[in-house]
Amino acid sequence: MERVAILVDVQNVYYTTRQAFGRHFDYRAFWRRATAGREVVAAFAYAVDRGDAQQRRFQEILRGIGFTVKLKPFIQRRDGSAKGDWDVGITLDAVELAPGIERLVLVSGDGDFALLAERLRERFAIPVEVYGVKALTAEALRCSASAFIAIDESLLLTPS
Repeated sequence: MERVAILVDVQNVYYTTRQAFGRHFDYRAFWRRATAGREVVAAFAYAVDRGDAQQRRFQEILRGIGFTVKLKPFIQRRDGSAKGDWDVGITLDAVELAPGIERLVLVSGDGDFALLAERLRERFAIPVEVYGVKALTAEALRCSASAFIAIDESLLLTPS
């Protein structure tokens, strides 16, 4: 079985699926698809912690599926802007995991990960499979991925 690591940029997938479809990402459907016939070496979901009860329930659901949830505190700046992205953490984990995997599955549309995908392919011969909302995934990331899987109806929760 192919050894894979799964890294999910939770904030990115939340906002892009909401913007494009007005719906939420179906982590269970994604897990079934991304792990079929594969051995999961690591599965990290990177999120910003605002400390509310609904968010804690969501994190427990992710853990129940099989993800290790990595949290970073939400930082509200004096000027009203916010900080809480995981780009560096995701990149460091991907590079550290590279020697023990045969494929990286990345869920994000963030173009900053294009360089990561290129480096993993070039230096470690690791294909990078990217899941993202097609219209909101950076062209550079789609082009640098070994495979791009567009998030569609099959990876969205049914509206309640």
